[in-house]
Amino acid sequence: MTDHADTHGAEDDARNESILIWVDGRLVPRAEASVSVYDSGFMMGDGVWEGLRLHEGTWAFLDEHLDRLFEAAKAIDLTMALDRQGVADALVDTQRANGMHTGVHARLMVTRGVKVRPFQHPRLSRSGPTMVIIMEHSEPSIPRPIRLATVPHLRGLPMTQDPKLNSHSKLNCILACIAADKAGADEALMLDIHGFVNTTNSCNLFIVRRGEVWTSTGDYCMNGITRHKVIELCRANGIPVHERNFSLVDTYSADEVFLTGTFGAQTPVGSIDGRVIGTGEMGPVTARLRALYGDLIASCT
Repeated sequence: MTDHADTHGAEDDARNESILIWVDGRLVPRAEASVSVYDSGFMMGDGVWEGLRLHEGTWAFLDEHLDRLFEAAKAIDLTMALDRQGVADALVDTQRANGMHTGVHARLMVTRGVKVRPFQHPRLSRSGPTMVIIMEHSEPSIPRPIRLATVPHLRGLPMTQDPKLNSHSKLNCILACIAADKAGADEALMLDIHGFVNTTNSCNLFIVRRGEVWTSTGDYCMNGITRHKVIELCRANGIPVHERNFSLVDTYSADEVFLTGTFGAQTPVGSIDGRVIGTGEMGPVTARLRALYGDLIASCT
């Protein structure tokens, strides 16, 4: 046993060894699923993706995920091979082929396609986009509130690489995660270009101070669907919520801190940079929002 936790922790599930993976319209056994070494996603990180959760036969917030996918594809000038209904049908086909009903996570990836030569220019991708859906039995398993460490890697300006995009180019976040791991933490706390607290390497971040919920302005963080749902839940249930700038000083002295993401929903944070947050355990506001979010997910089915 290790004392490691992360926002994507899950127990191994033997059923995942025999899953079928959707690759450009074909359902392929996991051991045989592959893309070309000339694929622009493999070569250049040139693509976009979505993570989705299946609950009781329903893909949670599917319309919002499809909106984000198609907006991202348009933003990087990637022409999708399928329309919205085609993508939704591909998800359902993969789900049915694998006999899946609930407790499932899907990673849907679209790249610019196979290149004719191993260089950067997008005109070298001439075969059309590549689309892959990996669908696994996967339930979050987080043994304790996670530990964060502030890292020097920033969430940058939109004119460099817009952090709102679910891009395949994740090296900045990977380096942040490595730095946090070397500091003995589970995940990296990343600041924005002004030094305000922003997000982690893979999730959106919220703090709770005196009953109020704060999150970043959203200018430099992932356009998180779960983040947006939590803000809506706060407003609908009389919990004061603010999208604002705040500092590490505000964060260290918060009563609670939690992260949001499609996979882990609301993940409590126990410490940041060695400082215990609140009691070090899940706080009452986080627990209430987890319950409200669970009800929201159940209402989608």
